[in-house]
Amino acid sequence: MPRTSAGILLYRLRPAGPEVLLGHMGGPFWANKDDGGWSIPKGEHGTDEEPLAVARREFAEELGSPVPAQDLVALGELRVTSGKVLAVWAGEGDLDAAAAVSNTFELEWPPRSGRVQEFPEIDRAAWFGLHEARTKLVKGQVPFLDRLLERCLPAR
Repeated sequence: MPRTSAGILLYRLRPAGPEVLLGHMGGPFWANKDDGGWSIPKGEHGTDEEPLAVARREFAEELGSPVPAQDLVALGELRVTSGKVLAVWAGEGDLDAAAAVSNTFELEWPPRSGRVQEFPEIDRAAWFGLHEARTKLVKGQVPFLDRLLERCLPAR
């Protein structure tokens, strides 16, 4: 049984075109990676949890704010490069990305040092136009941008 995750792709409409909110993954593995180091706010869940509820919870935990969108559109599921199955919903809304404050996780760092450090799950958030978002997102999540265009922004 593959591990499962759920997330929310927040978008907003701007005169230059739509933008999506992404989070830069925290921790030492991602610290010096920009292109390919950003993610849709998401989190893993078990079979006993409702994926949309998990997506809303993880958004709030990783960005420090509830989802500022009431109507969400299912973008479906994809098997991402980690092997997980990721389900994503999209919603139109806005929030101050610079004010994002993430929850944290613990990791032994440096490896085999015996020293456990705490890192934010998302170390920063930012809005990106769809073209730039294709470069910033981890590769396995890029198809969700196409689904966003098809299902939420068909006239653009």
